[in-house]
Amino acid sequence: MPSFVCRVGAPDGSVAVRTLEASDIEAARQELARQGGMIFSIKPAKAGVVGLSLGAALAKKSSGKPVKLDEFLVFNQELVALLKAGLPIVASFETLLERQKNPRFKAILLAIRDQITSGVALSDAFLAHGDAFPKLYATSLKAGERSGEIEKVIRRYLSYQKILGTVQRKVISALVYPSVLIALSIGLITVLMTFVIPKFIEFYAGFGGELPALTRVVVGASHYTKTFFLEGVLALTVGIYLFRQWLDTDEGSKTWDGLLLKIPLVGNILHQFALSQFSRSLGTLVGAGTPLVTALEICSGSISNRKIAGAVDTVAPKVREGAEMWKSLEETKLFSSLTVEMVKVGEATGALEEMLLNVSEFYDEAIETALQRLVNLIEPLILIIMGGVIATILLSVYLPMFTILNQIKA
Repeated sequence: MPSFVCRVGAPDGSVAVRTLEASDIEAARQELARQGGMIFSIKPAKAGVVGLSLGAALAKKSSGKPVKLDEFLVFNQELVALLKAGLPIVASFETLLERQKNPRFKAILLAIRDQITSGVALSDAFLAHGDAFPKLYATSLKAGERSGEIEKVIRRYLSYQKILGTVQRKVISALVYPSVLIALSIGLITVLMTFVIPKFIEFYAGFGGELPALTRVVVGASHYTKTFFLEGVLALTVGIYLFRQWLDTDEGSKTWDGLLLKIPLVGNILHQFALSQFSRSLGTLVGAGTPLVTALEICSGSISNRKIAGAVDTVAPKVREGAEMWKSLEETKLFSSLTVEMVKVGEATGALEEMLLNVSEFYDEAIETALQRLVNLIEPLILIIMGGVIATILLSVYLPMFTILNQIKA
């Protein structure tokens, strides 16, 4: 008996793709009608398999890492424009496939085009390539399919990514100058200790006599730096590798992210950034029509700090069992009173999306202010510390020269 791929709408608003055996398409349609639900499409299973084969094979060959965010956002902007112009989903994909230049991204889009052509829901097609796209995006699409507002949902996702990207760029820009200062200072100190100091020591050795205490300390440090330079680089490399391996474990990432939150000044900014990510992603999902428990489970994956993401993971089961979200968040001890109070008001008034987005906007502004203060503080601090270290090294070099001159005068 032949098989058919059927796309059926359930009474709760969800859309499912099923495989059904029947004598012909009409018999399959009658069986689905008897079971209840809205029938969207019925196609022979063989056609679906053939349609999927080429795209799926190409996508599988090129899978393994996320698609570049910039390319993905451009694709969605073009998709929104085509949908707004009235083009169907499949026709929009055909147009975008012709414009796509990245071979890997094109292969994945080809597989998705083949899937939706065979009757698979757009959200399920993207979800099938979970390694390439954010789960937040696929879930938002699913909510958009239920409400019939896919274009609106994609626009909301684009807005979410643009704001998040703006905050990340501000953080990176603020830390560039201090990072350059530290790198240059470390490089200068390494050159002085490895090449300059040994030359001066050879020069002073010809005069005999005892070197000043400060010079002897710096000379000892220089000797060890030059002697064990390669060993030090090797040890540092191995240490970084082991540290990264530890960070890849669930326990390691949560422990490290928890320690980061306790660093003075920096920890507060990281905490606020994580809370902003939580509020904005949860607000985006809730606004798209995603059920609250599902939204909580998904938004934890968009939080960069795993300590706070783990706390969100503990909230979802409590909310599923009937607990209030604001109370569950408060019990984790990781969410600020502002976040808890705004969620409480949002749950009470039915304006949870608005309250969450207000929280994220507040933290975005707070992060920018805190970053500026941190940079204003850290720049002179770095200059003072590194200047002091370099001045000490130079003083240790010239101090014996003054001693020699005094001995000559005497």
